[in-house]
Amino acid sequence: MAGSNDNQRVIVVVGAGLAGLRTLEALRRQGWQERVVVVGAETHMPYTRPPLSKKLLIDGGTHADVALRMRPSEHETQWRLGRGVVASDLANRMLRLDDGTTLRYDGLVAASGVRPRRLPDSVGGPRQVIRTVDDALAVSARLTPGTRVVVIGAGFIGCEVAAAATVRGCAVAVVAVDAVPMQTPLGRLLGTELRRRHAAAGVEFHLGTGVTRVDGERVRLADGSVLRADVVVEAIGSVPCTEWLAGNDLDLTDGVRCDGWLRMGGRRGVVAVGDVARFPNPLFGDDARRVEHWQVAADSAAHAATTLVHDLEGVAPAPGPFTTVPTFWSDQGVVRIRAFGLPRLGDRCAVLEGDLTGEAAIGYHSNDALVGVVLLGMARQSSTYLRHLTEELAKAKPGSEAQ
Repeated sequence: MAGSNDNQRVIVVVGAGLAGLRTLEALRRQGWQERVVVVGAETHMPYTRPPLSKKLLIDGGTHADVALRMRPSEHETQWRLGRGVVASDLANRMLRLDDGTTLRYDGLVAASGVRPRRLPDSVGGPRQVIRTVDDALAVSARLTPGTRVVVIGAGFIGCEVAAAATVRGCAVAVVAVDAVPMQTPLGRLLGTELRRRHAAAGVEFHLGTGVTRVDGERVRLADGSVLRADVVVEAIGSVPCTEWLAGNDLDLTDGVRCDGWLRMGGRRGVVAVGDVARFPNPLFGDDARRVEHWQVAADSAAHAATTLVHDLEGVAPAPGPFTTVPTFWSDQGVVRIRAFGLPRLGDRCAVLEGDLTGEAAIGYHSNDALVGVVLLGMARQSSTYLRHLTEELAKAKPGSEAQ
């Protein structure tokens, strides 16, 4: 237990991933010297997830290979790992854990993240997912040369898994209901080119159809096709982990709705960070959105910690609402993608520089305003395009005043 004084106030962080860890660190930087308890459903200390569907699938490894560095602090933190929060009472500031115990808090951080979206149980199995380090290592152990792998889903995770399995010498097929890979986040223009590259590397695509049944080694598709598989990996998206927040008059439609300062439902003393938070970003309009990117998890953690310390201590908050230009990357073997902004908001896209079949920069516009840039290769141009997009967004969507 952090500290021996039972009268100390306590902040509970629900979630022991990147967002939870960065919030803890930011709280200490903001001067919070009282108790912090971090509750995590996994038994592992915090680790980074992007390598799970990339490097870890190819090279294998252990938790140590993806563990996040812990910044030293003179103030002790209590870690309650292998425990989930199943219910909360925000009015009385209480949490109930899956072992029946309760936790009282003065400040609360929702950093519970997401879990893999699953097909109905009636589809059968076995079907594996990649969300945790244990998931990734279990799949990696089965990717031997000649193994037949079927990946359900052609988003970023699905395509990264397909690329890694191809590098390992597997025979890979990708099944997705979309017309092209990564259609929703990147659009048809770029999705068509990415399909071409993956196909040239040996990936077989079955698009515009879904999986109806997995019978042992047979994967049956809605179009009547049957694929043979030794390993089936399901990568059809994610679901925010918000069930523990039910019953508190919060908007949990897609994650937990926050105000511009990342307070859940606008309530003081309770904030959300990372993948589970749905927040307005003045740079992209008034709509509240979730953004499942590594960088946003870290940035939101820093801002939410400032908000929370303000709420508990009366310290001045950040000068304005939370704003961020999301960035993310995807290494798919045949191409390294780096993206800035929210390309999915674009109603049209065009090549800004280079050749789509080689290295290129693709711009995404909404109502003639630049909202995103995606780079295929072009690593040296990353800072230039990020700066350009940031300037364009600032001109189009100036931030609001502090609250």
